[in-house]
Amino acid sequence: MADQQNSSKSIMYATVAVAILLMVAIVPFTIKGDMAPVAGSSEDAEVRVQPVAKFELKVAGAADAAASGPKDGPTVYASVCSACHDTGAAGAPKKGDKAAWAPRIATGNDALYASAIGGKLAMPAKGGAANLSDEEVKGAVDYLVGQAK
Repeated sequence: MADQQNSSKSIMYATVAVAILLMVAIVPFTIKGDMAPVAGSSEDAEVRVQPVAKFELKVAGAADAAASGPKDGPTVYASVCSACHDTGAAGAPKKGDKAAWAPRIATGNDALYASAIGGKLAMPAKGGAANLSDEEVKGAVDYLVGQAK
């Protein structure tokens, strides 16, 4: 029985040895030419290892606002406020709705300015456009109030 175990082990070791020899002898000849190292300058290498894409985060409109100067009330309204005040989204009083604006107008312009600049209920500060100046927001408030009178 011991002779059988020794011969089985010998056959196993011989098979492994032959397999290793075959891999060492055959594998270098089966590598394709496109897998071989490419000779070239370091500039070629830099071109080959460029990233596929780049990702940058920027504040939208910050450069545009600085370049174009202050915006007037109707422009601010059209670009920021109209999304909610044209549709009445989240309870925003609609532009031109005299009944909805009357109690707000009665509180005075300073209270309306404070609400628009600081935010109120679902409306974020400055309507969510933090890059607006207080004067630009006041211009939009004046425009909305003028539409409701």
